[in-house]
Amino acid sequence: MRWGTRLSLGVVGAGAATLLYASTYERLNWTLRRFDVPVLAQDAEPFRILHISDLHMLTGQHSKQTWVRSLDALDPDFVALTGDNLSSADAVPAVLDALGPLLRRPGAFVFGSNDYYGPVPKNPFKYFVRNHKRVHGPSLPWTDLRDALNEAGWADLTNAKATVVAGGRLIELGGVDDPHLKLDDYPAIAGSLDPGADLHLGMVHAPEPRVLDQFAGDGYDLVLSGHTHGGQLRVPGYGALVTNCGIERDLARGAHRWNGDTWIHVSAGMGTSPYAPIRFACPPEVSLLTLVPRPEHGARDTRAREAAGVS
Repeated sequence: MRWGTRLSLGVVGAGAATLLYASTYERLNWTLRRFDVPVLAQDAEPFRILHISDLHMLTGQHSKQTWVRSLDALDPDFVALTGDNLSSADAVPAVLDALGPLLRRPGAFVFGSNDYYGPVPKNPFKYFVRNHKRVHGPSLPWTDLRDALNEAGWADLTNAKATVVAGGRLIELGGVDDPHLKLDDYPAIAGSLDPGADLHLGMVHAPEPRVLDQFAGDGYDLVLSGHTHGGQLRVPGYGALVTNCGIERDLARGAHRWNGDTWIHVSAGMGTSPYAPIRFACPPEVSLLTLVPRPEHGARDTRAREAAGVS
């Protein structure tokens, strides 16, 4: 009995310590991840994209705002924002404060479900059931955020295409609205790409395979997304438990090849729902993607090179 009691207390204690770690330290361990992604022409100079996703911002999250604002010192050529920025109706000014000087750089955005609707309490086990019933929270002021980003000159890629000049390159952009809410309308942007562009960049919040396949079919070089939170709770040696979409667990975060010459980058994002404020083995992140030339014909290249750094 004594041995059993000690074992039970040990298990409870370990669980409590893990929960404390996941809800305090790791949830606030802002992390910069770096990837080299081979998608450019042979003679191209590197091109740097700062990929920000899933801020899930609340007004009082000053540490998060300060850290994101500091990323301007990385001097990216382009900033990509892939949705789920808001966790409350009063958070738009906090998001804009976090982006701060980055808004003076070329950029583009798409929205996710937590730009349109606020978070609600959920049973976490629902994420293990595909096609579970979704319950929307209160409407959020996404139009205010959209208007501010447009005023800064960022391209709105909500079922739309755009062309920008960044880092001395001509970038053709295409994006769709959130597939998680079935708002994506890929036919609105489908078709041939500009062969004169230096980079063809796609953006979508949720990395649903049916959408990624369409980007790849049209020949996009790189598609950026978020939504998965990298699994949010990861088991060391196993990875993400769930992705909350159709993508496989081993693709829940990071840069990967997708269908031939197209690459994807799935950000694990910066935030959490205020009703599930924990992360484990998956710290909140922003990624700096350095795009580099594709390998010469015949050279082996199966994945991006990653160098993770903590700031």
